Amino acid sequence: MKSAIYEGSVTHARIFPRRHAFRYRVFSLLLDLDEIDSLNLRLFGRNRAAVASFFDRDHGDGGAPRDWANARLAEAGLAADGPIRVLCYPRLLGYVFNPLSVWFCYRKDESLAATIYEVHNTFGERHSYVLPAGAPQECDKAFYVSPFLSLDCRYDFRITPPGEDVLIAIRESEGGRPVLNAAFAGTRKPLTDRTLLSALLRHPLMTLKVVAAIHYEAFRLWLKRVPVHAHLS
Repeated sequence: MKSAIYEGSVTHARIFPRRHAFRYRVFSLLLDLDEIDSLNLRLFGRNRAAVASFFDRDHGDGGAPRDWANARLAEAGLAADGPIRVLCYPRLLGYVFNPLSVWFCYRKDESLAATIYEVHNTFGERHSYVLPAGAPQECDKAFYVSPFLSLDCRYDFRITPPGEDVLIAIRESEGGRPVLNAAFAGTRKPLTDRTLLSALLRHPLMTLKVVAAIHYEAFRLWLKRVPVHAHLS
């Protein structure tokens, strides 16, 4: 089974204009779209109420995930004829917020063809960046995320695709100057009811904690008088 749990830490380190850093323990699910409907788990469900769940409406355009991913790849002039796997937070007790979901799009030979970085903000908006494998994982920012960062930014993604470990690292620059480093590093565990229950017990109400942490860290940045940028529609 390719689907798995990755348990580890999220770290953020703000470099400019004020130093600010934090670290939180979390877990993510890696879900293979070819397996997701056949996972024989009591604690997990797709598009149904469960302790942990994956709802199509939480991602992409709200429709079939593979159709959305293939459409995004086609828009970028890319294709992936093999598995597509998404690394994301699950809904826990009906609630979820994914600051970043990462879609790994493979060829039939299991080589990575492209990566889709799907960003969510706290205004209920989503945007995705599609980058081919084998090329620099860099792009200009085109979507409002934090009031403490302008749109004059550029992302440099560094990834270790899911294996025994996974790493999603982002270096963000603003106006050509390094401003933020963020990362998720996790270790693989099999996706079973037992390992899922163990992760839930170690990280109770994790998705609520994610949103609470976002607002708490924003308040700390505000106290440090980091400039605020308005969300313009």
